[in-house]
Amino acid sequence: MNTPPRLTRWARCGGCAGKLDAGRLDALLRGLPSRPDPDLIVGTETGDDAGVYRIGADLAVVNTADFMPPPVDDPRTFGRIAAANALSDVYAMGGRPITAMNLVGFPRSGLADEVLHAILRGALEVLDSAGVALVGGHSVYDEEVKYGLAVTGLIHPERVVRNGGARPGDRLVLTKPIGTGVVVDAIRRECADEALIQAAVGSMTRLNREAAELMIAQDARACTDVTGFGLIGHAREMAFASRCRLRIDHRTVPLLPGVAALCADAPVVRPPGGVAFGAAVTAPWRRLLTDPQTSGGLLIAVNEHGARAIVEELAARGQAQAAVIGEVLPAHGDSLVEVV
Repeated sequence: MNTPPRLTRWARCGGCAGKLDAGRLDALLRGLPSRPDPDLIVGTETGDDAGVYRIGADLAVVNTADFMPPPVDDPRTFGRIAAANALSDVYAMGGRPITAMNLVGFPRSGLADEVLHAILRGALEVLDSAGVALVGGHSVYDEEVKYGLAVTGLIHPERVVRNGGARPGDRLVLTKPIGTGVVVDAIRRECADEALIQAAVGSMTRLNREAAELMIAQDARACTDVTGFGLIGHAREMAFASRCRLRIDHRTVPLLPGVAALCADAPVVRPPGGVAFGAAVTAPWRRLLTDPQTSGGLLIAVNEHGARAIVEELAARGQAQAAVIGEVLPAHGDSLVEVV
């Protein structure tokens, strides 16, 4: 009997954990020349989830690309996770994804072609469920397995939801639990139990489509999806782009069931610039709050009524872990995010 390969052994980093940090990325982008374009609605300036370009008075395209090494061992599941992760950037902008192109890195030898076939099949299943057409792609030989998608979506130019629109008085909604990075690390170390793996896979393969539709219906002011920079990293970006301050109550942040036990011996994480952890935020919680996520939920800034409506409707649709986790406050010095 042939033993299937452990796909995570072909990854030097788990999930989105290998993403360049925001400060390094900003420095690199600042050194590039830019050409002013009146039709470029969203570019690289604010670290938004996707670019938006106007092609007509009432139509704009949303462009994004995302790829990753395998966070799980099953190739079909890997494809499903990677597809949901790539589509999420379009949903975070309030857009509707319509086409996608495969991005593949695969070794010359050591893995059967059937593995790549299963990855592509899993991704196609998610694209089909989202109503997105696969139109091609690009592949290269790579010692490390990588897969993802370049995605194009559509949106009205005046209905773009950016990460910089939060205003004091808004509430913060998180639509998925956090902890996937911790689980991915446990999978690679072969110490994650099956129930926890399945909970993480269920979260990572769930599209953010319904959450995006609800945030649009509630006139959300700002949104970002929580991925490689972790909840605190993406909250920090939202606060900076919005020129305000976010306060998060860590006790209200939803976690994958059982994930806290994996962080019991976590070392103390130093907060990034502009972030302050209160005395009640323990080392395990700091680890989880900064945990790089794969295909995480949406972090939405919306008025109090809208926040309640989004959480209640998601619960009615079987997504009971969505929660109001904090509020938006006026700017105060260099403070960006307070975790209490």
